[in-house]
Amino acid sequence: MPANLSPEYKAAADALRKARDPQERLDCLRQMLSVIPKHKGTDHLQADLKHRIKELDEELEGPKRGGARSSPALVVRPEGAAQIALVGPPNSGKSLLHARLTGSSAKSGPYPHTTQYPEPGMLKWEDVHFQLVDLPAISSAHPLPWLGSSLQSADACLLVVDLGDPDCLEQVAAVQQDLKQRKVSLVTSWPCDAAAGADAADAADEGDLFALRLPTLLVANKADLLAHADTDLAALAELEEPHFPTLLVSAETGQGLGDLGPWLWQALGLVRIYTKAPGKPALHDRPFTLRRGEQTVGGVARLVHREMAKTLKYARVWGRSVVAEGQHVGREHMLADRDVVELHT
Repeated sequence: MPANLSPEYKAAADALRKARDPQERLDCLRQMLSVIPKHKGTDHLQADLKHRIKELDEELEGPKRGGARSSPALVVRPEGAAQIALVGPPNSGKSLLHARLTGSSAKSGPYPHTTQYPEPGMLKWEDVHFQLVDLPAISSAHPLPWLGSSLQSADACLLVVDLGDPDCLEQVAAVQQDLKQRKVSLVTSWPCDAAAGADAADAADEGDLFALRLPTLLVANKADLLAHADTDLAALAELEEPHFPTLLVSAETGQGLGDLGPWLWQALGLVRIYTKAPGKPALHDRPFTLRRGEQTVGGVARLVHREMAKTLKYARVWGRSVVAEGQHVGREHMLADRDVVELHT
């Protein structure tokens, strides 16, 4: 029996695809359940929606009280310019890498499964921050039922491997296979790529609303332990499928770590926008970051305050996107990196 989904349902589903904040995703799921046509053709989808609502609702409630022990939250609310998940096999050095990049208190040790729960931290690059979330090692011996849900908030992924491990190629394949069982695919195209639009279109054509496709950078760790790390990385990059972009690093010595921030900024296609109040200087220490295709004046207004987006009349802009400094523009004006915007409601 055909589902015959309504325009209201499709609108809520489209909002779900774009949402990264867990609370926004929960609101979208509830809206979808409230407007979905109730008949036998949607029974399976209704059950799936109810399950996901229950699961996400419980995760957002946080640790359960009353027992001898309570667990940290399994859902990390996105902060900063983008949320980047760190995934990988056991003993790949993920946690030490996370600690070096963010200054976090993530535990690391020479034994598997040191990380038990999502560990957030902030990577500062220039005047923006990326949220890096260290996740437990992916292993068939220690399945994580909640892993797929935790990844729903992520914008991209760092697949961390020990380049010196003779099984690293098989481990890359095993991590991908585990994630695919959770409807999570690691993909090679990033928002800056010309192919990214086609990749997104392919995902939409697949028709699985809950399938997640994460742009992925293969981070080859422990380069300090290898005499010919560049050659080893080239061999891995040629053999692994699909061919992810790669970065050679050493969490132990710091090699290559300074390249990650600028790489993520460029690959994610982000722009930073500074705001100012009339008659006052721009707030250069607090930029708003927008994604490619969303860097409009209206997009900035929504980030400042949802109500401001509704009452916005015009804006004045200084920067590369305008011909004259302080030019008056409308809400659909496309902004450039480091533009200054003065919003008028």
